[in-house]
Amino acid sequence: MPTFRYRVVDVFTERALEGNPLAVFPQAEGLDPALMPRIAKELNLSETVFVLPSARRDCAARLRIFTPSDELKFAGHPTIGSAFVLMEEGVVPRGKFAVEEGVGPVPIRVDELIWLRTPPIEFSKQYDPATCAAALGLEQAEMLGPEPQLVTAGNPFIFVALRDKAAVDRAFLEREGMRRIREAGPHVNGVFIFTPTPEGAYSRFFAPEHGIAEDPATGSATGPLAAYMLRHRLVAGSRFVSEQGVKMGRRSLLHVCVSEEGGAQAIEVGGAVVPLVEATMTLP
Repeated sequence: MPTFRYRVVDVFTERALEGNPLAVFPQAEGLDPALMPRIAKELNLSETVFVLPSARRDCAARLRIFTPSDELKFAGHPTIGSAFVLMEEGVVPRGKFAVEEGVGPVPIRVDELIWLRTPPIEFSKQYDPATCAAALGLEQAEMLGPEPQLVTAGNPFIFVALRDKAAVDRAFLEREGMRRIREAGPHVNGVFIFTPTPEGAYSRFFAPEHGIAEDPATGSATGPLAAYMLRHRLVAGSRFVSEQGVKMGRRSLLHVCVSEEGGAQAIEVGGAVVPLVEATMTLP
């Protein structure tokens, strides 16, 4: 029976058993692709990554990323965590490289943190604040100014600004609430709620229809979060931090760096990674 080695790392944290756990199969070539979603469901983490050779000369590896129920074109903590594993495995040196995902090449750079370049960000439909508040179990008075909006960098999320941390912590989103939101507009993968803080943002993310009741750290949403906050003047400066996962006991720190490149806004999301588990899985 074939055996495949995998690693579990905690992403967007410097402390083990915090941040967002991720399983990475660093040598998934030869693994039946039909088994990948089943393995992700078995491990039941927010995401599981299978590292494959890339056909692109500008990419060090190809990443296939699965939640317990779906495959994603792009995801943040799987990109950061897989970059860490690729360096640990000696596949790439510390510095700059790119990995291939469903959205195309994702550039990585490494200093004291591991940074990914957020893919192009698109703003789409705005949503009724009262509908979003009710779906989250909140009063409309707990909403903060800007209308909730669909923003995507490969995964469409609705961003909802709330007045304070207490409102963020009180909120919840179950399948019925998600259904009510989706009836009001196009397909969305989840709902990201936050309130501005002196450091940047205090955040939570829900994706119940993708098997993720709550995600401790959502890197693919943090670039769009930064763009949304900048558009509505909810944050100042080019460096700030989104603190996520606190309510569920897995505090995560997602760093944001905003710069100008070629006349366009470039947003990077970075964080630390802690190795936790090395294991093997024997398959029939």
